[in-house]
Amino acid sequence: MGDHYNNTGGDDGGIKDQDRFLPIANVGRIMKQGLPKNAKISKEAKETMQECASEFISFVTGEASEKCRKERRKTVNGDDICWALGTLGFDDYAEPLKRYLHRYRELEGDRATQEKISNTEEKDEELPSHRNNQFRNQAETSRPF
Repeated sequence: MGDHYNNTGGDDGGIKDQDRFLPIANVGRIMKQGLPKNAKISKEAKETMQECASEFISFVTGEASEKCRKERRKTVNGDDICWALGTLGFDDYAEPLKRYLHRYRELEGDRATQEKISNTEEKDEELPSHRNNQFRNQAETSRPF
């Protein structure tokens, strides 16, 4: 395992480990959330979890990507990840993630709707002054002197 931040090659196509792994501080913070307050975590344990998390992400993403390839799609989406989790036997993760994704999309839809309403209201407010300027310009140019 060792210090995998110095690795610049290997069988992964030359991707640096620091680009493949989640930041070690984030991994440590997540690990601490599941332990008693007085528990300590060794560097080796953090590095092991860091590598496991990366492998898990690659495993699930690879399955989702294969599904997309078979369906001739280029973009992996949240539904593909949920499907992959279920297919790989991670139903305990797939179902909560599906619910989260559904709720997230609802909230994003609400936000997009609110933005459209706001933009429409702004345009409506600008329109009368624009029309007034247009009418004023027409009146000034059409005066018979």
